[in-house]
Amino acid sequence: MAVDILLARSPGAHGHEENDAWVAEAEVGGEPALLVKPLTFMNRSGVAVEQVLKSREASPGDLVVVVDDVALDLAVVRVRERGGHAGHNGLRSIVDLLGSDEFCRVRVGIRKGDPGPDLADFVLSEFPKEDVLVVQEAVGWAADAVECLVREGAPAAMNRFNGPRKT
Repeated sequence: MAVDILLARSPGAHGHEENDAWVAEAEVGGEPALLVKPLTFMNRSGVAVEQVLKSREASPGDLVVVVDDVALDLAVVRVRERGGHAGHNGLRSIVDLLGSDEFCRVRVGIRKGDPGPDLADFVLSEFPKEDVLVVQEAVGWAADAVECLVREGAPAAMNRFNGPRKT
């Protein structure tokens, strides 16, 4: 959803399928960027990411990954410059296939209450109607964080987007 917002902010950009992913050349934070949505299952997203990076001769340091995260409360956004996968299977796939955790990530919290014993069912279910607006706001905030990462770097993005939301 954050990629869709970034695409909408880049007039004239449109995407196509390539290397197990949907990709679009766009402008993000005033810079040329490639927006990528893996078409694989989330726990195999590293396959698509690795293929796109190789085809563009890019490195993990060129990458910003946006993920939903059940470890964070609903609508909390956190920016990290690097780090492990923290049990997130999509990040685990990317880290394992790239052989590196040296990439930025924007985590968007989706937990509200107890997710229950079937985490996959929780993660794949629709948001309740009463949460849709707060989710849309958080996704916009995540897109803003990506733009800030590109424009100003990780320290500025972490300062601005981690912690209590600033209006």
